[in-house]
Amino acid sequence: MRGTPPDESMVTGARIGPIFVVMGQRARVVGPGRAGTSFATALAAAGWHVEPLVGRSDPVDRAARDVDLVIIATPDVAIAEVAAAIDPVDGTAVLHLSGALGPQPVARHRRHGVLHPLVALPDGERGADRLVGAWFGLAADGDPVAERIVADLRGHVVHVDDQHWTRYHAAAVIAANHLVALLGQAERVGASVGLPLDALMGLASGSLCDVGEIGPAAALTGPVSRGDLGTVQRHLDALPHDERDAYRALSEQAARLLPDPNPEPDTPVPDLETST
Repeated sequence: MRGTPPDESMVTGARIGPIFVVMGQRARVVGPGRAGTSFATALAAAGWHVEPLVGRSDPVDRAARDVDLVIIATPDVAIAEVAAAIDPVDGTAVLHLSGALGPQPVARHRRHGVLHPLVALPDGERGADRLVGAWFGLAADGDPVAERIVADLRGHVVHVDDQHWTRYHAAAVIAANHLVALLGQAERVGASVGLPLDALMGLASGSLCDVGEIGPAAALTGPVSRGDLGTVQRHLDALPHDERDAYRALSEQAARLLPDPNPEPDTPVPDLETST
């Protein structure tokens, strides 16, 4: 994968605020859920003419007619079926939004690609706002219209080779879903001693800001960063049994960030896997 800034030279039109308006481009979005509504709203704000959203009960065979772009915003399991049902039109690009599948599900269309947003889209309004300035995963050999959309949204591009989509998606899941799961664990453990999640969010937010500014290794604090394995062991002893595996695994991941996992040559580092 390689990250590149958007190519503003690909954009034709007037500039309004932070978004470039594209003149005369027509798009149709298949899938009226959170992702589809977010993209329809964001593209309309960027100057695209967006046709009415195509829902589950609507025919899709003519979706590529009379538009420059079709975005398939369905669940992953339906993308290939929807793409196969759309009659190909040589001048129309067909993109999907999944970060897990690569371009193959839409490859029957001459112009095709992937447009995966690296942001959560909780609903149409907030999702549209988040798409502006976001990072997007694009197929390395995908249609250039995907680059144009990212430029219109003032976003950033990372190009993904066909063989790397699964690992790319795993990284995205770790950064988003696993982070949420981790905060769920912090909420459970904190609640057991009267510590609310709100009281922990400042710690979490500050750590995320530090990671963005100085990187994970420099941002690491806490007992593992100090080599204080005695505190780690006491934490493990105090935690409920069903919380220990996750704490142990993340302590091991934290240790991987250290420049030297054994800063004291005469003091062996205990194997956290055997700590109970």
